[in-house]
Amino acid sequence: MSDESQYSEGGWIQWFCSLEDHNFFCEVDEEYIRDNFNLYGLRQKFTHYNEALEMIVSPECPDDEDLEDEKFLEIYQEATDLYGLIHARFILSPKGLAIMREKFLLGKFGVCPRVLCERQAVLPIGMSEELRTSRVKVYCPRCEDVYIPKKKCTDVDGAYFGCSFPHILLQTYPDLYPNPPNTVYIPRIYGFKIHKKKGSKYWEQTKNLNEITHYGEEQLKKLKALFSSNLHNNQGQVEEEDGNRDNPAPANI
Repeated sequence: MSDESQYSEGGWIQWFCSLEDHNFFCEVDEEYIRDNFNLYGLRQKFTHYNEALEMIVSPECPDDEDLEDEKFLEIYQEATDLYGLIHARFILSPKGLAIMREKFLLGKFGVCPRVLCERQAVLPIGMSEELRTSRVKVYCPRCEDVYIPKKKCTDVDGAYFGCSFPHILLQTYPDLYPNPPNTVYIPRIYGFKIHKKKGSKYWEQTKNLNEITHYGEEQLKKLKALFSSNLHNNQGQVEEEDGNRDNPAPANI
């Protein structure tokens, strides 16, 4: 049996949250999902909204046969996105915050890759509220910066968590705030500070930094342009490779 269908107990939600690389998710209460107030504004985002919602609250999890059915997979993708957007709302509710607090305290989201943060636990965050803009990232409350998770979470969209979740959690539970870092890295060459670098007498803090808490319209345009450019280049490379295979160069004599 495949890894994706090995969970036979529980419904779709439990199965979905048990999948590999889905450890950032919590299980949303079915009562929360069935309350139309919590779903306001989501219907127009999906073609198969009713079918996707029915799949999410299903008491049965998919089997191998389901996962090979194209129609099922089409609805499953919408169910994944729909559940993710519902999840982004649920984790801001009192119960959702409490669940995510426990996961944070248990280190379920990983630790900050910055050495001087001394393995500070991190929180999941999205860089956009819109789907298919950016994968989930992690936020470190000690250095207050954003990083790519150690596990790539390739199918976990940042919109499944939203841009505000870590900050609302920390405001709700102030005891989770770590002590600010008391150590700073100073670049040196053979023990000497570098001129106009951090720690140098002549170093000046850059004043024209661009502040960012989420991807705005300008960043989204740049990301889409970069994605289109990379896609075009990749397609050109594939076509060139196919052409080389069809018309191989003559061997050197």
